Amino acid sequence: MTIDRVAHRKLVRKFTAIGPYLRELKSSESHYFFDCLSVCVSAKAEPEAREFWGWWLILSTEDGQTFEFHYQLGFFDASGEWQLRALPKKHEAEVARTLRDFYDKLGNCMDELSLTVRPSPALGNNHLLSVA
Repeated sequence: MTIDRVAHRKLVRKFTAIGPYLRELKSSESHYFFDCLSVCVSAKAEPEAREFWGWWLILSTEDGQTFEFHYQLGFFDASGEWQLRALPKKHEAEVARTLRDFYDKLGNCMDELSLTVRPSPALGNNHLLSVA
């Protein structure tokens, strides 16, 4: 089951207001794609050829009320594709910080809308957005 078109458009507006995270073209009425290019690999490269370390997160729902998130960390290549790769040690803290900052904003947005968000069981119990 997907949420209705009006509710979807409202969510897109709210998610867009959080910041530059939502990739609307990769989203649908029950599936929202967010990402963050946290750390540039080389600023010397031309802007359209730059690569980054960061994260991507998928927020999905079956009922329009409860949403489940799953994120991954990795490498955003020059062709604009995410690759699952281990982060260099020196960038782990920054990537984790940007993910947590986003998640705080997402949580506030979901609270305002009286919607529930929870981690995907696939993340397990010990992940970056676990309750401390």
